[in-house]
Amino acid sequence: MKISQRAQAISPFLAMEFGKHAAELEAAGHHVIRLNLGEPDFGAPPAVRAELQRIAADTAMPYTGALGLPALREAIAGFYQQAHGLSLNPERVVVTAGASAALLLLTAALVDPGDEVLVGDPSYPCNRQFLSGFGADVRLVPTDARSRFQLDLAAVQRHWRARTRGLMIATPSNPTGTSVPPAELAAICDWARAHGAWRIVDEIYLNLSDADADSASAGHAAPPTILAADPGACVINSFSKYFGMTGWRLGWAVVPDELVPVMERLAQNYYICASTPAQMAALACFTPDSIAVCEARKREFGERRALVLQGLADIGLHVPVPPDGAFYVYIDVSSTGLDAMQFCERALQEAHVALTPGHDFGVCSAKAHVRLSYAASKADLTEGLARLTAFLKRLRDDQR
Repeated sequence: MKISQRAQAISPFLAMEFGKHAAELEAAGHHVIRLNLGEPDFGAPPAVRAELQRIAADTAMPYTGALGLPALREAIAGFYQQAHGLSLNPERVVVTAGASAALLLLTAALVDPGDEVLVGDPSYPCNRQFLSGFGADVRLVPTDARSRFQLDLAAVQRHWRARTRGLMIATPSNPTGTSVPPAELAAICDWARAHGAWRIVDEIYLNLSDADADSASAGHAAPPTILAADPGACVINSFSKYFGMTGWRLGWAVVPDELVPVMERLAQNYYICASTPAQMAALACFTPDSIAVCEARKREFGERRALVLQGLADIGLHVPVPPDGAFYVYIDVSSTGLDAMQFCERALQEAHVALTPGHDFGVCSAKAHVRLSYAASKADLTEGLARLTAFLKRLRDDQR
């Protein structure tokens, strides 16, 4: 059987690979602390779970429209008003089978083979794979701690070329948990728009980021969406992170008016619609009680972040840029004498702690960095840090 070049070019997703190896150790009777995946341990808000149970008794679960349930599109638009003070036409909201499907549709809608797309390095690997899969020439732009491991306007201008057709930015970012300052992000999007390029902004973790002073004074818990400064940007988001609904596979995109019918045609052909029961139950995400639950969980993530940052400092692992959102810490492990892959492999085998090597996220500093997800419980984080402490002590003793 001949395998397509597209399929052969896709590298393994190492966060999932280390998860697979962790499962093998667990099957052999070991207790593994899983800090490799960005999967909140809370699950969906109680009202959402209850609503799913209620509707499960109804045997009629027909397809919805390809763009999603009208009521859910309206609820998502209302969430933008509540969380960010942005008035949004629900007709621009496209409900998708996870944020991955939103990216699939946008990539199919915007990318032609040979188009150059700028993406920061490090960044979430699957985003790049979608772009490459549709023939884009993905140009990774190196970033470092000085720019918070994020694209800035100066880097975009340096790397812009005549055939650059678009850019993708995630803020806050996976793997670093760092954000692009709103004014800087607006300037980047202004530059791209002025040069006729599209902008995809991944805001999956936006509602798990620290509010800036302007947002806090306006009574909003998170920084503004890019849509406030650039209504023509394409935004993707998800129920997976803020609402804790990873396995529900439900997300959305907000797109300019002219893209709505394009997204509808593509969705009709690629997957028909997002899950009907997931959409129906997700309406319960937007009640005051569910939002209060999610905000309490966000505060819990802040406490977990503080626990992890202090624990890493205590054992001498350097975090070049403390995160201000999501639930990731990007750790420099170069002081250990191991590269990121070696560090993660040995931490898993010797300490039974699963982490993700920087190789997943780019090339420019990948070998020196490891991602830790603090989406796990405080108990697991505490145990994981204790195991890493013992692991590093043995490693340093062996190196003497």
